[in-house]
Amino acid sequence: MKVKPLADRVMVKLEKNEAKTAGGIIIPDTAQEKTQQGVVVETGPGTEKEKITVKKGDRVMYDKYAGTQIKVDGEEHLILKMADIVAVVE
Repeated sequence: MKVKPLADRVMVKLEKNEAKTAGGIIIPDTAQEKTQQGVVVETGPGTEKEKITVKKGDRVMYDKYAGTQIKVDGEEHLILKMADIVAVVE
């Protein structure tokens, strides 16, 4: 399935969290923090008020509870507004 964000939206592929601590303790999914980083896989065209300033392949940080989570081809993605992206990680 192909998903193309509209307006000032960006689709981000979520990064998986480590399920084990450095000491070897396994953390169940229910106790893990929601990831706040991902890789941009698709962008909308932007609007007059909100320009898209990231591109495909950029690794970004975003607000913790932002966006709409979707599953595309079995992988978790998030569709965010450009304003919810707080940084590009280099």
